Amino acid sequence: MKRPARLLVTAALLASSSLAAAEIRVGVIVSSTGPAASLGIPEKNTVALLPQTIGGQKVTYTVLDDASDTTAAVTATRKLIQDNKVDVIIGTTTTPASLAMIDVVAEARVPMISLAASEAIIKPVDARRRWVFKTPQTDAIMANAIVAHMAQNRIKTVGYIGFNDAYGEGWLSELQRAAAARNIRVVAVEKYNRADTSVTGQILKIVAARPDAVLVGASGVPAVLPQKTLNDRGYAGKIYQTHGVANADFLRVGGKDVEGAILPAGPVLVADQLPSTNPTQRVGLAYTQAYERRFGQNSVSTFGAHMWDAGLILQKAIPAALKKAKPGTPQFRSALRDALEGTRNVIGAHGIFNMSATDHLGLDARSRVMVQVVNGTWKMIK
Repeated sequence: MKRPARLLVTAALLASSSLAAAEIRVGVIVSSTGPAASLGIPEKNTVALLPQTIGGQKVTYTVLDDASDTTAAVTATRKLIQDNKVDVIIGTTTTPASLAMIDVVAEARVPMISLAASEAIIKPVDARRRWVFKTPQTDAIMANAIVAHMAQNRIKTVGYIGFNDAYGEGWLSELQRAAAARNIRVVAVEKYNRADTSVTGQILKIVAARPDAVLVGASGVPAVLPQKTLNDRGYAGKIYQTHGVANADFLRVGGKDVEGAILPAGPVLVADQLPSTNPTQRVGLAYTQAYERRFGQNSVSTFGAHMWDAGLILQKAIPAALKKAKPGTPQFRSALRDALEGTRNVIGAHGIFNMSATDHLGLDARSRVMVQVVNGTWKMIK
């Protein structure tokens, strides 16, 4: 081969290599099977709606299922970092697994956007958590809304039954804090496992304490069991759930057993009931329409919208990072972390995100509404 030809081939190879390096790789971990599947499936579905190019660069999404298992989530995180060389990770669905992933992403210096609720995932923003962000409202934001509703309805005592894991512990802590501030007494505390098929013993103890209301600190379909058991035992007080149940599967599986449940939720759940002045209505309706066109009427949930919001945040952060470094490099991942932390005024389906060095969520009270299950559907409490 003549020298000019060799030079042309070399130049073409270099150009090809440069283009390949420009690809942005996004790793996604969700719980699309196991006890948290009713949350993880809409998250997985929403990935198909995310943009294929951002900032003029191709985006590739690699989606893994952790089967609602903490160990599997950690294994998936290592695989995405070591084998797929991802620039950012979105996930996972549950609080315990998200907490377990923190050390892995911090060591690898890869930014992560969690889809789980607990405030402990992002606070305090220390050397490990500086690489971790999230899109769901914290249990603290939502607990304040629940207890405010309790106070407005003159509830003086409350019972609690929740998951025997980090999610349940976080909600118990926030309930106790918010209730104490409003002179509401927590008179009974019980726990159960996500896979349990009976909570009769726990519910009997709660009913015996005669609380004015009960909060179920659980998520997804497993949250139906305590409310059903309370109804079966003739409990007549108010029953509150967390925003971890805001999907169609909870309504489908619970049926009449979850009628009357009161909970805080992201505004996307009732986007069509929001006033036109609400800044999130347009985004929430756009997501709902896109999701339901692809996956069926009334299939949308707040959990898929957390993935949608992560995509919106990346659409703003990635172009900023691209000005400083090329994808696939440590410099790009660091620049992307900085850009995520600098997120300002991103209007999502759940609220308006304004992150900072001390707040890797950036949502406020505008990210929640109170809803009630009425005739098998969600009705906003005004």
